[in-house]
Amino acid sequence: MSREDEAKNLLENKLFREAVDTLGIELLDRWTGSGVDDVNQRESIWLALRLLHSIEGHIKSIVETGHMAKIMEKQNPYI
Repeated sequence: MSREDEAKNLLENKLFREAVDTLGIELLDRWTGSGVDDVNQRESIWLALRLLHSIEGHIKSIVETGHMAKIMEKQNPYI
């Protein structure tokens, strides 16, 4: 199985989707429910949200890069 296929399977995996979605919602709820003086807590939650999106974005980029490589191979098989 190629790296692209593994990444695609991961993104389509119900448990992975549930984990990412649930964690995202939980973090947003904690962020919006934080108090006015909870600056450090909001900063930590914001960083966690960014990390979650970065992880998902990295996996998506693996799928897209693999897809583009296949297209390039078809268009220019001798390069």
